[in-house]
Amino acid sequence: MMRSVVFDVGETLIDDTREWARWADWIGVPRHTFSAVLGAVTAQGRDNAETFDYFRPGFDLIKERRRREDAGFGELIEDADLYSDVRKGLAALRDAGLWVGIAGNQTTRAAELLHLLGLPVEAIATSGEWGVAKPDPGFFDRVMAMAPGKPWEIVYVGDHRDNDVLPAREAGLRTALIRRGPWGHLWAEDPVVRAHADWIIDSIEDLPCLLAGEGRRRLR
Repeated sequence: MMRSVVFDVGETLIDDTREWARWADWIGVPRHTFSAVLGAVTAQGRDNAETFDYFRPGFDLIKERRRREDAGFGELIEDADLYSDVRKGLAALRDAGLWVGIAGNQTTRAAELLHLLGLPVEAIATSGEWGVAKPDPGFFDRVMAMAPGKPWEIVYVGDHRDNDVLPAREAGLRTALIRRGPWGHLWAEDPVVRAHADWIIDSIEDLPCLLAGEGRRRLR
């Protein structure tokens, strides 16, 4: 029996479309151009932050994020940014008796914004708060310290092969890849993902039945 489910943030709970558009506007690049380069970086399995270097070599993401905040154009996470299944899916997991948490590669400010959404979860944490980011094993050590249960009783849900499925699996967690956003669609049919993920899902609302063993779609 699973005891806990922990979710990644970007493109798992949050649609990042608006945030990437805001970044394109900030650096003065047409949104379509920025999106195309971001897609190319994604397809190569690289860190999406490398996208900025094509437009501004040596781009300092931390410094520029601070400048955005100071100019009044900082991070913004609102209900409109949530995928439509998030609130209902999280609530269904809690109703099924599971502990539900959020832990992703986001800033401390993002954690504050997520708390303001009042999501039906027990805990929210980000790499900015923890001082360690995925895919570092230390990040998943913190996940296991946060969520109740043995590692094999905890499911980590994310959209990325190299940041979510593989390192979580290596840590001993169960894993689910959600097929949405550029990374989720890119990795859903990847043979490595299919060999190592426990589930591939299209919606958070798939999870309660899957974790209860009803209609379970095992990949191995």
